Amino acid sequence: MQTAHGNLHLEIQTSRKNAVGILRTTFRENGKMRHTQHGRITGCSLEQLKLLQLAFRERVVPVDDPQAFRILNSREYGASYAILAIAKQLGLHRVLYSRPEPWVNGALAMIVGRLVYAGSKLALCNHYPNTCLWELCGIAEPPDVDTHCYEPMDQLLQRQTAIQRRLTRRHLKGGHLGLYDITSVYFEGEYKQSELVTFGYNRDRKKGYEQIVVGLICTAQGCPVGVEVYAGNTKDETTVIDKVHEIKADYGIEQVVFVGDRGMLTHSNIEALKDARDLQTISALTHGEMKTLLERKVIALDLFDERSIHDELTDPEDPTRRYCLCRNPQTAQRESKTRERLLELTTRALAAIADYKRAATVETLGARVGKVLAKYKMGKFIQWSVDADPGQAKSSEHRLIWSIDADKVAREQRFDGCYIITSDVDQAAMTTMEVVNAYKSLTFVERAFRNLKTVQLEIRPVYHKTDERIRSHVFLCMLSYYLQWHMEQRLAPLFAADGQGPQRRWTFRGVIDCLAQITRNRVTVNGAELHQNSVPTPEQEEILRLLQVAM
Repeated sequence: MQTAHGNLHLEIQTSRKNAVGILRTTFRENGKMRHTQHGRITGCSLEQLKLLQLAFRERVVPVDDPQAFRILNSREYGASYAILAIAKQLGLHRVLYSRPEPWVNGALAMIVGRLVYAGSKLALCNHYPNTCLWELCGIAEPPDVDTHCYEPMDQLLQRQTAIQRRLTRRHLKGGHLGLYDITSVYFEGEYKQSELVTFGYNRDRKKGYEQIVVGLICTAQGCPVGVEVYAGNTKDETTVIDKVHEIKADYGIEQVVFVGDRGMLTHSNIEALKDARDLQTISALTHGEMKTLLERKVIALDLFDERSIHDELTDPEDPTRRYCLCRNPQTAQRESKTRERLLELTTRALAAIADYKRAATVETLGARVGKVLAKYKMGKFIQWSVDADPGQAKSSEHRLIWSIDADKVAREQRFDGCYIITSDVDQAAMTTMEVVNAYKSLTFVERAFRNLKTVQLEIRPVYHKTDERIRSHVFLCMLSYYLQWHMEQRLAPLFAADGQGPQRRWTFRGVIDCLAQITRNRVTVNGAELHQNSVPTPEQEEILRLLQVAM
């Protein structure tokens, strides 16, 4: 059978148990014969395959008979099958509900579909003719968005606490360490039915948009085990104390070490948590708190050097509080270069104001200076004044006089790359290095948020208008990321080779797209309908091997 890309033919491979037909195209390239494998045909007897082979050679089927052999449809199969297989290996279907219920099938389809398609629930239903996902999840008929999406979402929300308790007990055994951080998700459009969607401090610098606040609970390795949704005007620190006690009560954890950043575990929050004997904290000091310790001579700048970790110190006024002194040379270099660049931009802008020749008031010049200092945030290093023309409210003779305080710059530079991690965890329970590593683990939470909010899962746009559906949507995205995290652990060898030599640059999205090229085809041969899967390529086979999925 002649195609635009060569001769399409069928090769037959036999074994003791069955026979398989391999569809290939043969063509010549640069004087050499090349082969492209398109798929395979299974479920046929050897006699049927031989008949089909003759059909390809145009010895059985007349050339003008289009019904003798044709492909009826081709649907995505590989990515949905692999992710669903991993979900079942992890027992996620039993975590959702201990008994098989129809709504669980719809929930699994949405969780898996989020990783493969990342669209709206309606769009996922409309993908039915092009994917085997719904069929693999036990839904044979075209899905209905209300029955197979919205009703399972309502069930998930009702069982969220129970599901997160199971995940927490599975991954936080002993409950010795839990990571918690929050972010904001902005909305576009009107959400009059929601009390969650409101204006507040946006961590993505999306001013003018309403938002919600999302809190994510992870293990020290970044595995998500719980998520909460708060109103958009919720501040970081206001969620801490309540959330800690919720974790203990709802998830059945006896001992919690709460790890948070400077904005969340503020001094006041740490003080409020002191009386909770079964709860400890790990955080980092702000620059202001570091300078206070410096002034009280609890620490000295000489203790910071090029090493990363130093012997920890204690405060005589609070012996239970540990201070781990750290310095990152790479961060120090970056902070120094950033400050130099911002000071240069500040000086250029101030020089332009100083050279201004037109008449202006002292207030106008001061406002311009204030705008520049606010923009580049270099005000603490700048000394300035206006030399005013006596007796003239508005004059071209008013002049801006300014200079950089070199001493302040030098003192600030001594803090470049320096940070102090503080904790009240007993030293017998966690060493200095373990405390530092626990704090550094917050990067896993940050990475989790990036995955939830950007390319892979795209938590937004959120099409749901009610608080219940918004909460359920966010929870659904977290469960999808739970699968993604486990897949990434298995695919670590593939990602480790990323960018080395001739190796292809792999991303998680690239893995999904690669697996999605494995299709399930429905064909007819002389009126008989057959089903066959495309043959995995060597790289697809490698991915499936790492994922521990047999196809």
